[in-house]
Amino acid sequence: MPALCKDCLAMFDGGHRCPVCRSPRVAAHPDLFALSIAHMDCDAFYASVEKRDDPSIRDRPVIVGGGTRGVVSTCCYIARIFGVRSAMPMFQALKLCPEAVVVRPRMEVYAAVSRQVRAMMEAMTPAIEPLSLDEAFLDLSGTARLHGAPPAVMLARLLRRMETELGISGSVGLSHNKFLAKIASDLDKPRGFSVIGRAETADFLRDKPARIIWGVGSATQGALERAGIRTIADLLRWDRQDLVARFGQTGERLWHLARGEDARPVQRDHTVKSISKETTFHDDTADPDILDGHLWRLAEQVSDRSKARGLAGRTVTLKLKRADFAQITRRHALAEPTQSADRLYREARALFDAAGARGPFRLIGVGLADLAPAGAADLTQDLLDPGAARRMAAERATDAIRARFGRDAIIKGRSLR
Repeated sequence: MPALCKDCLAMFDGGHRCPVCRSPRVAAHPDLFALSIAHMDCDAFYASVEKRDDPSIRDRPVIVGGGTRGVVSTCCYIARIFGVRSAMPMFQALKLCPEAVVVRPRMEVYAAVSRQVRAMMEAMTPAIEPLSLDEAFLDLSGTARLHGAPPAVMLARLLRRMETELGISGSVGLSHNKFLAKIASDLDKPRGFSVIGRAETADFLRDKPARIIWGVGSATQGALERAGIRTIADLLRWDRQDLVARFGQTGERLWHLARGEDARPVQRDHTVKSISKETTFHDDTADPDILDGHLWRLAEQVSDRSKARGLAGRTVTLKLKRADFAQITRRHALAEPTQSADRLYREARALFDAAGARGPFRLIGVGLADLAPAGAADLTQDLLDPGAARRMAAERATDAIRARFGRDAIIKGRSLR
């Protein structure tokens, strides 16, 4: 059985421990050195960066997110033991884990670490498809001769470099297509390295719940359950034509993925189409001050993400969801692209006022679309707004100070509402 030590990178035949360093952290699989499609996912990325930068909280449960009305962006594995999960309302997370350390997100720091990880990947292969700041697909086909080592060894080397040079850990899934590589990376977190080979694909998938399929969210899962489909085995019993007739293109996709078939290539030029952020309230609200405060915080978060990615957008989007779940969406196209928090906030606020929607609301969101490189962003100012240039200069100064001293070095009073 081909085996690899995840600590010293020794290659050997079988065994539960590395014969070189005696580490029990061994990856073994018949196809270990023959597969080349991988998914790498950083482990609790935001929380890991916070623990790295503040060793005093390294052994404590950490939640990255907003205040009591906010939601959990992510949390460390210690907090997950208590039942804390991403997107959980903060009040609920703190009930489950009252001793948790709550840290506000520092998107510019996470983006900088993400760029360092990306540079390490680029040294391995040009075929990289980022999915977010902390995860990406990689295709290492044909790279063994270049590196003098099979893809599995290069991936283990990547994980080791991330730990020793960046102070964060990651998990890798290795398989023969993207769908299975993504599943594999979740099998052994944190610091995992899992393999799904061709021969075992059918047996591996058969008893898994249908929700394991990438893209099957709560709405699709509900539709599948109404059709009596709860597992991959249930999907396999359906004819292809019947699935398509019932679910359209989704049915076609489900038919192939249930059989472990995924022909999608790793696409290096996969582009981000929009950047958005939304908040679901613990208690539905129509309070204008609370809503305005959230508009500012959301605009600032979208701005931070666009700046971190070097992008700007021409279309600002406002999303509202009433207490009865009725959804309202408004958009406004700008004359020039922007990545400014001030501009995003003012446009979103104008959309909110123009919508004339009555609350209470259970959700509010701000987005930026029609993205392009940020070189032409915010070059001119609104002549009808004499304070625009001053506010833009202040925002750029704030960005510089935060980049040097941390996100909490300057906080707008508006964000405290």
